[in-house]
Amino acid sequence: MTEEHNILNATHFGKLNLGEKELTCAVLEDGSRVISRSAVFRAFGRTKRGRKKGEIRVANMPELPSFIDANNLTKYITGEVRNLLINPVVYKAKNGKEVEGYKAELIPLMCDVYLSARMDGVLTKQQENLAIASEILVRSLSKLGIVALVDEATGYQADRDRDELQKLLSKYISKELLPWTKRFPDEFYQELFRLRGWNYPTPSGQRPGIVGHYTNQFVYDHLPQGVKDELQKNNPSVSPGRRKWKHHQFLTVDIGNVHLEKHLIKVITLMQASDTWNEFIKKFNRVFGVIDQLELDFEKMPKLVKIKEAQHLQKQE
Repeated sequence: MTEEHNILNATHFGKLNLGEKELTCAVLEDGSRVISRSAVFRAFGRTKRGRKKGEIRVANMPELPSFIDANNLTKYITGEVRNLLINPVVYKAKNGKEVEGYKAELIPLMCDVYLSARMDGVLTKQQENLAIASEILVRSLSKLGIVALVDEATGYQADRDRDELQKLLSKYISKELLPWTKRFPDEFYQELFRLRGWNYPTPSGQRPGIVGHYTNQFVYDHLPQGVKDELQKNNPSVSPGRRKWKHHQFLTVDIGNVHLEKHLIKVITLMQASDTWNEFIKKFNRVFGVIDQLELDFEKMPKLVKIKEAQHLQKQE
C-alpha cells in the first residue's frame, strides 16, 4: 500500500454528520484531518468500486476514483482536486489496521465539481443525484469549515487549542527566571502620575499599590491571551498587591520582552498625547480595540480601585 515510514497514526477519531451522511474521520499525528475513503464514496452515494450506468470513464485518468472519473467532469477537476484524489492518505486506526482516506478539504472541492457541472448543464441523468448530494453537503460546510467540523467530531479541538496555547507560552514565557533589568521606562510612571494628578515622585519613593492595577490594565492584559495568566501562576502574590518577582522577569528575552517594550512605547505615546485621564482612556480604547472598558474617572472605578486610589490621595495630603 505504501512504505511503512509514510504511514501515520491517527490520534483522534470521530463521526462527522453531514446532512444524512455519517462520515468516519480522524486527525493524524501530523495534524492532517482525513475522511476515510469508504466515507467519501458514501458521501456521494457510491460503493468503493461502483459507477453509475451510462457513465464513461476518462481513459487518461485511470488513477481517479470511480465517483469522479466520468468524461464530462474532466474540465471541472482542478489541479488541487486532482492532487488530493490521486494522493490518498494511509494511516493506522486504533486497532493498528491501515486505512486509506482523503484529506478532509476534498469534500467541499468535490461538491464544487458537481455543482459547477450542473450549473453548466453537462451532468447526465445518472449524475443528478451527485449534485443533489453535493448541495446537501455544501450547506453543512465550507472549504475552511470542514477542518473545524472534523476537529469537533474527533475531539481534537480541545487538544489543538491547548497545544496552540502551549506553543505560544513557550515563546513568551522563559523557562528560567531572568535577572532583573529595568523594563518599564520612568516616562510610563511619570505620565501615569501626571494624568492621575499625583505628585511624582511620592514622598516615600514607593509607588502606590494602585499602580499595579493600572500596569495590568494597560500592559499585561494586552499581551497575547493566556500570557498574563501564566505569569501570575509562575509569580504568585506573596501578600496583597505584592509579588516576589517582576512579571517581566518571566518573559523571554527575544519575544516576550520585545513585545512588552513595543507595547510600552505605544502606551507612553498615548499618555503623552493626552491632557486628561479620560482622554487617555478614550485613545487607549480606540488604539487597542477595547470596546467594553468604561472611562475610568473616579466615579466609575471598581470599588477596590476606588479605595486604593483614595488611600494614596490621603497619603499625599
